[in-house]
Amino acid sequence: MRNQFLFLNILYFFSINFSFAGQIFITDYPSDAIAKVYVTNYAAEANCVVYETQYSSESDPGVWYFTKYKSDSRAVIYYTKYKSDADLIVFFTKYKSDARCRY
Repeated sequence: MRNQFLFLNILYFFSINFSFAGQIFITDYPSDAIAKVYVTNYAAEANCVVYETQYSSESDPGVWYFTKYKSDSRAVIYYTKYKSDADLIVFFTKYKSDARCRY
């Protein structure tokens, strides 16, 4: 029950912040991150299908722009190697039209 509540809160946070602009900073420290993210090779097992953009002004849900500086970001994430440790499972797509998050 606690895990479901945590998962729903993280998805809610991501949907609010990333619906405006998915400006993401990747940290090397799990304690600095708001979410631990696992990258999967399969879109079917992902909570979010993400499109990486080169423009910080893009504002579509599921479109992420990676910043170089933590102060420029709206969210800080940590990539984990283990799916069981992840708060969010993402799949990166080549097509912007495929970007979405499941709730």
